[in-house]
Amino acid sequence: MRSLSVLLFAALELGCAADNGALRDDPRFARLHQKKVLVVVTSHGQFGSKNRKTGYWLEEVSHFYYELERVGFEVDIVSPRGGTPPMDPKSADADDDINRAFVNNERARRKLANTMRPEEARAEDYVVVYFAGGHGAMWDFRENRSLATIAASVYERGGVVAAVCHGPSGLLGIKLSDGRDLIAGKKVTGFTNEEEGLLFLKSDVPFLLEDALEKTSGGHFVQAVFPFTSYAVVSERVVTGQNPMSTRATARAVIQTLRAIAEKDAARR
Repeated sequence: MRSLSVLLFAALELGCAADNGALRDDPRFARLHQKKVLVVVTSHGQFGSKNRKTGYWLEEVSHFYYELERVGFEVDIVSPRGGTPPMDPKSADADDDINRAFVNNERARRKLANTMRPEEARAEDYVVVYFAGGHGAMWDFRENRSLATIAASVYERGGVVAAVCHGPSGLLGIKLSDGRDLIAGKKVTGFTNEEEGLLFLKSDVPFLLEDALEKTSGGHFVQAVFPFTSYAVVSERVVTGQNPMSTRATARAVIQTLRAIAEKDAARR
């Protein structure tokens, strides 16, 4: 079964070859491919005072990793404390082919088992910083100065900052060099108050992400018409997705944003 999953992961990486193969080989992307993608996962594994484990949400890591690697980017993984981060056990969906292939892929598994600490990640090496969600992110992403500094630097170098579900808690407190909040005035999304309520968890999280993104950091919060449906939004190289179902849409929006950056860069030269 493991060898089958590894083969599946390789097949997925080669899938949709027409468009993504073109991106991988497009000379306009050569400069971007000199940089890497940094995925941020939580180190927090306890759901507040509840007798429940949490952590990163596997789909939000595996699907994003697959999409970006598939178009030629090397992907690194970092967490606030480094080492092996906790996975929310509820996210271990054995019926998800990409999840299963990801956890059985030796290279991906090694990176996830040995995540870097923030001080080991050099901002100049990356063109994308992506904050994966899972409820654990609500405890250790917000106001994390080391992660915020990396993300601000990548953005101000012309890169992309992205997040999905509870991952946008990592956007809170990111300040640009002129003192402005990264998301001030930008359209952003994330796990909504309604979705938190539908899970009966509004009183168990340290804050409500929708409120914080809009009221604390000045973002313009937008969301899908229906909860728990795929929804992603792009605003000035900030890409956010609403919930786990939005991970692939978020990844593809990041890729399209990178395409636009490459085309603009090529036009200037």
